Amino acid sequence: MPAVPLPAAADPADDAARAVHRAEALLESAGAAARTAAANLAKATTAMPAAQRRVATTRGVVVATRVEADTARRRADTARAGYQRVTDEYTAATVRVDAARERVEDIARATYMGSTFNRLNLLAEATGPQDLMDRLGLVEHLMHQEQQEVRTLTAARRTARIAQDRAGAAKRAAEAAEQAAADRLRDARNAQAAAIRARDALHRLVLTRKTALRAAETQRAAVLARYRAAVRAESRVRSSMRGWENRAGVGSRYPGGRLLMPVHGWKSSDYGNRYDPYYRVWQLHAGADFAAGSGSPIRAAASGRVIQAGWNGGYGRYTCINHGRLDGHGFTTCYAHQSKIYTGVGEYVRRGEIIGRVGSTGASTGAHLHFETRFGGVPRDPLDYLPGCLC
Repeated sequence: MPAVPLPAAADPADDAARAVHRAEALLESAGAAARTAAANLAKATTAMPAAQRRVATTRGVVVATRVEADTARRRADTARAGYQRVTDEYTAATVRVDAARERVEDIARATYMGSTFNRLNLLAEATGPQDLMDRLGLVEHLMHQEQQEVRTLTAARRTARIAQDRAGAAKRAAEAAEQAAADRLRDARNAQAAAIRARDALHRLVLTRKTALRAAETQRAAVLARYRAAVRAESRVRSSMRGWENRAGVGSRYPGGRLLMPVHGWKSSDYGNRYDPYYRVWQLHAGADFAAGSGSPIRAAASGRVIQAGWNGGYGRYTCINHGRLDGHGFTTCYAHQSKIYTGVGEYVRRGEIIGRVGSTGASTGAHLHFETRFGGVPRDPLDYLPGCLC
């Protein structure tokens, strides 16, 4: 048999839609007002945890971004103070450069005005060897002082250039820190606005859920009445099939093998007991639902004799075909919510023959085929008898 295709990965964005679909499936036998109320309640209830997480997350983001903004502001203040300190150092360095330049300029002017000749005259006027040596020492001291002044100017310029470079770097660092602080402050404001929006959305959702819950409560009596009617209808179906088998017998043995898929569509609901959380009752969904376009052909899943064909309450237009004996019981397939029925009670139909059209008659929330497999009137899961690929 072909392998059953793996289900697609769940998409969190579809949670609300799936919740609505489950609510509608549970309430298939209920009225439109009850289905709407339950769907609204399911949608609001499903959305609540995500809304609460958004509120908690945005609150955390607000705290984190405020801390980041405060830290960035402190860094900006430190960087600005550092820039001011280095600027002061640069200003002091330029003052030293100006002073050194003035002293060197004084030396240059003195040299230009003839101080060199004055020094020679100073040596020439020596009165003896010792006086000459003393005068030579004085000249050397003057020359050394002049050279020192030049070195001082050079060093002061170098110090000033370094201070200027540091001041430029400190300025850029301060500007970057201030921009980062402004960015973090903007992020904090945006986070605060997002937190307010998330809180307001949660508040609206709480009100919506309360409204939907009140609406669902007003439908409780009608829903319970419909559920009881559905239980009675199921009992009538089983009694009718047992009565037919008692009168006509179950016929020859079912030849076996998988049933033919009765319709081309996708499975929209499974067989089984369901608990309705909105109205707090259990209900058996006696078949599997296959969504298909309205008017799509419905084919007999196996050859057999038509034992029911017509309107049947919440089932809408309903056809049942007996296929013989299987496991000691009459084996029957049933087809509900049809828009058209092409067969009548007592007719013999062959496997694959078109017996009706997909519709949404009876207690149905949309075009689909409700397909059942029954043994002595008692339903079993149809997926145990259909192809694994549902194709």
